[in-house]
Amino acid sequence: MKIPVVKVKELREQSGAGVMDCRNALLEAEGDIEKALQILKQKGFLQAKRKAERSATQGVINAYIHTDGRIGAMVEINCETDFTARTDEFKALAHNLAMQVAAMPPQFISADDAPAHDIEEAETACLLHQPYIKDPSKTVQDIITETIAKVGENIKVSRFARFELGVNQ
Repeated sequence: MKIPVVKVKELREQSGAGVMDCRNALLEAEGDIEKALQILKQKGFLQAKRKAERSATQGVINAYIHTDGRIGAMVEINCETDFTARTDEFKALAHNLAMQVAAMPPQFISADDAPAHDIEEAETACLLHQPYIKDPSKTVQDIITETIAKVGENIKVSRFARFELGVNQ
């Protein structure tokens, strides 16, 4: 089956995956872009699992202050190299996660950090399980996994802090 370059380009823009990965996914999906996106997502998730054990000692700290100045958040995210920490994708992820912390006050990074493993509370109390504020159909972990697939390195949220005027935490 011959895949038009236009479809490969469109899939690449939507997914951020490499040209050959997009072409192969389109071949596997018989030209269906939606199926190809799902295939790339699955492969990205598998790559993220393999990379999860690698050391992430570089990164950035990003701060976000909400427009009214009453709420602020700081988040530290780490990756494997300083080169990746300087990329636009990584910086955007850090900024978006700081906005997430300001908007949806999580208490823990993941369910592993929480004292009790209550599934219903995990969605709101754990940052990685929260619906992503810019696309509620995805979780914060999904967004991190997508970024891992794009940059090719392990990414971890190390810590965060949220400040709200007049509220002691």
